[in-house]
Amino acid sequence: MWLLLVAVGSLGAGLALPSPSPAPTPLGAQCLGSACFSLFWTSRSFAEAAGVCEGGGGHLMTVRSTVAAEAIALLLRDRLGSAWLGLRLPENGCVEPAKRLRGFQWVTGDERTDFEAWDSNGSHAAVPTCGPTCVVVTRQLRWQERACDASAEAILCEYNYPNGTCGPLLLPAASAVTYLTPFGARESDLVASPPGTTAEVPSLGASLECRAQSSNGSLEWGSATPGAWDCQLQNGGCDGQCHLDEQGRPHCACLEGWTLLEDQRNCWSPCASLGCQQHCVPQGDSGICMCSEGYVLHSDGKSCLDIDDCQATPGLCEQECVNTQGAFECRCWTGHELVKGKCLPEKWLCFDLTCEHDCNLVDGEYKCTCFEGYIPDPKSPHKCLRVCNQTECAPQCDPNNIDECFCPEGFILEVKIDETKVCTDINECESGSCASLECVNTPGSYNCICPNGLIQKLDSCEQPSEEPEESSGETEAYPKTSVAPSFAPPKDGSSRGTLVAIIVSVTFMVVVLAVIICCQVKKHYAAQSTADYKCQQSESGVALQHVSPTCASSRQKM
Repeated sequence: MWLLLVAVGSLGAGLALPSPSPAPTPLGAQCLGSACFSLFWTSRSFAEAAGVCEGGGGHLMTVRSTVAAEAIALLLRDRLGSAWLGLRLPENGCVEPAKRLRGFQWVTGDERTDFEAWDSNGSHAAVPTCGPTCVVVTRQLRWQERACDASAEAILCEYNYPNGTCGPLLLPAASAVTYLTPFGARESDLVASPPGTTAEVPSLGASLECRAQSSNGSLEWGSATPGAWDCQLQNGGCDGQCHLDEQGRPHCACLEGWTLLEDQRNCWSPCASLGCQQHCVPQGDSGICMCSEGYVLHSDGKSCLDIDDCQATPGLCEQECVNTQGAFECRCWTGHELVKGKCLPEKWLCFDLTCEHDCNLVDGEYKCTCFEGYIPDPKSPHKCLRVCNQTECAPQCDPNNIDECFCPEGFILEVKIDETKVCTDINECESGSCASLECVNTPGSYNCICPNGLIQKLDSCEQPSEEPEESSGETEAYPKTSVAPSFAPPKDGSSRGTLVAIIVSVTFMVVVLAVIICCQVKKHYAAQSTADYKCQQSESGVALQHVSPTCASSRQKM
């Protein structure tokens, strides 16, 4: 029996199974969002390749978008050979060329994809059209069909992390980091690191891990060893501030009212768990919620309710009070505006202008304005001048003396049959104001038109020089369109006096002319009577040697 056992033992020793080969190491990795892709350069069948990926917690790679295709391009860069993808034909299925994936399925059991890159030059030789068939991707990034029990030079694996990843470490200048992923990849420039990744920064003596934080469960870089690490790296991992002690060692400090926890990095406050809506004041191991001014604490001890200031304190505003969140607003009634907390009439700035007519907002500034038929006085903007752009208009009369009325320049005051007063335009053209030039009368003025079309005020049509010398002349060019004159109503009746003087002068000239004519007529008849008398004397008995022509003509008439 003993010999039998020895023989069996010897046989068992001779038939001992070989130890499994160590798992291959990835040659590269790319992490995007919550997924990582890695490349293993080892010759395996499809089933063996799937085992390599599953050993690191993943599966053969799926390529559903151009983003995944770009990751493959980076991993296969400058490498010869093909790599297994996670795409295969079901055991009882056949190739269907009309479909986008040609009847193949991902190892995840679906056919969903927004991308495909089938090789148009055909697939590997001796590939069955039905039954188990798998897919590799070439260096040219084209998909080729291959028998699943054949070998490929490389494996592409995919690892998904639905709970998120850690971002890259913020390193000081001249510092390098090495990321070691859970599936064995070592990289120095990962955009995202999956949970369990270790980051080593030799220059700072730091070794951190991407792990879930106990406070909120989010993934962050941390350390199992209590205390701060170098303050230049992620603020030493401190919630508050990172300082160096007297020995130059980093340590964390919390703000007032906060307590440093056992990990010597995170800070805690009794207010953190109270959930106060606005403010919290720590008191020992607990705290009290408080509200800002204008609010009152709700009965739940956490929320803050707005106080209606207008109701709580009557008379806050001069005219109208409107409650707002945490405060109030003073407003004014229509026709008023708020100025330094007081409601003043909208035209309060007009009080100091002493406008003769009215005051209104013009171009953002209150100015004096005039009623219709008036314009502001250029010399005194707060006063208004009468203006008339018609042949007749109402005069401006003194309200205290209706007999004292004034007309604009170029108009004359007339009293009609019904004793109403009106300002009538003076037609300057009738008095020969333009001499030989064409004259055009306008309300309150006139224009002289030269043959060349130039409009003048005088009877001279000389063209003004480009650089006129100093002269006392009044020749001036005017536009052809008449413009309402700007003037002040005459206070001394000068226009009316001028017209009366003209009428008196003309009457005087007519009287003088009549006197002259009468004198000439008298002289003529006096001479004729003398001649007749002389002729009669000569006929009465005096012999004349010569008869004058005057007498002869007198005789002929007789």
